[in-house]
Amino acid sequence: MNTFGPPGGPLGASSGGPLDTAGEGLFGLSQRLPPANLEAEQALLGALLANNKAYERVSEFLAPEHFADPIHGRIFAAIQRRIEAGQLADAVTLRAEFEHNGLLDEVGGPAYLAQLLSAMVGVINAGEYGRVIHDCWMRRQLVDIGEMVVNRAFGAEPELDARQQLEAAEQSLFDLAKDQGGGTGFVTFERALAAAVQQAAAAFSNPGGVSGLSSGLRDLDKRTGGLHKSDLIILAGRPAMGKTALATKIAFGAARAVLMKAREADPHAKPRGGVAIFSLEMSADQLATRLLSENARISGDRIRRGDIDQRDFDKFLDVSRELQQMPLFIDDTPAITISALRTRCRRLQRTHGLDLVVVDYLQLMRPAAGTRPESRVLEISMITQGLKAIAKELAIPVVALSQLSRQVESREDKRPQLSDLRESGSIEQDADMVWFVYRDEYYLAQRQPKEMTYENAEKFSAAVEKWQKDMEEAHNKAELIIAKQRHGPTGTIKLFFEGEFTRFGDLDTQHDGGYGD
Repeated sequence: MNTFGPPGGPLGASSGGPLDTAGEGLFGLSQRLPPANLEAEQALLGALLANNKAYERVSEFLAPEHFADPIHGRIFAAIQRRIEAGQLADAVTLRAEFEHNGLLDEVGGPAYLAQLLSAMVGVINAGEYGRVIHDCWMRRQLVDIGEMVVNRAFGAEPELDARQQLEAAEQSLFDLAKDQGGGTGFVTFERALAAAVQQAAAAFSNPGGVSGLSSGLRDLDKRTGGLHKSDLIILAGRPAMGKTALATKIAFGAARAVLMKAREADPHAKPRGGVAIFSLEMSADQLATRLLSENARISGDRIRRGDIDQRDFDKFLDVSRELQQMPLFIDDTPAITISALRTRCRRLQRTHGLDLVVVDYLQLMRPAAGTRPESRVLEISMITQGLKAIAKELAIPVVALSQLSRQVESREDKRPQLSDLRESGSIEQDADMVWFVYRDEYYLAQRQPKEMTYENAEKFSAAVEKWQKDMEEAHNKAELIIAKQRHGPTGTIKLFFEGEFTRFGDLDTQHDGGYGD
């Protein structure tokens, strides 16, 4: 069998010659044959049939679908199946297997199996030939993606506008890069141990034993060691629990930690790094107003209505000037796709540096453009897997907010559980940590005793007295429930919550506030 395109030896992957006729344009593309190297495929199969140990050199990255000739792919699949089952794979055993399956003629008959042996290369060269085959496959995938991009641009899928087509192309390229096989391979224990010691040293040298990025909440950092690279953290709660306020607090705390670290090295240096907030529900100015309200200790409602005096306004301006230095980046694109989010994170990391991503919230995102998930559960699964992939690829923590199902409301104890997560299977599986925010005060306020439901005034008075005591106990308090943590214990952290300023803080520092706390 001849190699597609001009001959160039077994290692010369051909991709078709250049177009000779000027002006053929896109029509010339269809006249070129896809990149392939059939001689390399024959040589590798011959080596595998002659010595099954050659399979170890290609098993990690090569698959049957990587072969350009489907016959070669079928033969490789048979060799792979037998070797991985601990059986011998040579010309004799494969001939018997193909005869039994009635596929011998489809793979060229016994003569072709014998011909492959004559094309064999040594075991040492098998890995190199395998990489040539894999490289040709990658090039064919790039050709397919290119044709898809051209066809869509010409209107093959009119439901996708230009921006969505760009996102779909980026997603296809990302999937190809992710699935190319091989991975990072083994890491020596010595190297892994050195990284573990380095992380422990970072925790030892930092106050409070924080080895990761600080969240700005002392008790949370103490329980988790901070926000760690490559972690996907799900922060969930029912409406009015304060998910966005808590996520904003964490984002602000992390941004401040990045700024302080940069100032330690150079007081005048601009920090290399920052925090990206993808706010799908609130606009950038609404989010900024929340941060101003929290740090200036002025009600956001009063800010919006202009119900502030000159003193408040001066304080407002002072705090805004301080906050301008925070390395915070806000993207308020509604219904952003996972591919667009990935692209923007990569760009931000390349241009400014990136230490943390916060997504508010998960259920408002869309999967990659051009994909059509069969169900909402599958759609959410694609999104959470995409967020986890971003965390690993960029080596940063990702905090994603999530809604909880209504079944919480039907229980006597309203504290959330893992099963309350919407599409909980995929979210819980992909997350490294799951946090729930809960405020008992919110539910107690709804259970204020009504006189008509009691037999007499005495029982009503006792109920009111108990309710008031419970309300005082729960006032300005919240719980952060760590329901899942891959790297440490679960449990509940008590937090301070000031509803007027939508402000969270450590429980024993509740009277401190503002930018300098």
